[in-house]
Amino acid sequence: MTVPLTLLGLLDREPSYGYDLKRDYDTYFGKGKPLPFGQVYSTLGRLARDGKVAAGPSEPGDGPDRKRYAITPLGRQEVEAWLAEPAAAEPFLQTVLFTKVVLALMLGHDAQRFLDVQRATHMRRMRELSEIKRDGALVDALLADHALFHLEADLRWIDVTTARLGALAETVRRA
Repeated sequence: MTVPLTLLGLLDREPSYGYDLKRDYDTYFGKGKPLPFGQVYSTLGRLARDGKVAAGPSEPGDGPDRKRYAITPLGRQEVEAWLAEPAAAEPFLQTVLFTKVVLALMLGHDAQRFLDVQRATHMRRMRELSEIKRDGALVDALLADHALFHLEADLRWIDVTTARLGALAETVRRA
């Protein structure tokens, strides 16, 4: 997900302060990886420079002066175009899991041990996500489902790779 387009989308609802944008981003999109304040304001600065948002005059508050940001027609056009285009199909044919298995085999390391450790790591994360799904709000449950489905696909891949590990070892050692 791109942070600039997400912030533009949030601004398309209504003009907002940077603090409010960060709060909304973290609530809906930043589970486990909140957006740093510095990134919010640097992104807003670039969007303003590019004519996609406009910053209102500084307003005094309890803390530092605040600026309310609003999306411009150019920014709205970009959000609408982004929302209309489908996301790229993932995953791509290059993954860290695959790379580690092939390199382990090429270097004479125990690739099966790596796959076993990776399976245990995935299973642990799946238990954590299942708990979030059970105890969380709808947004949290849907994000957990998305992650769970990806982990399930990885586990299927680990099973298939384990079954073919001998043949893969022969292939990469001959190359």
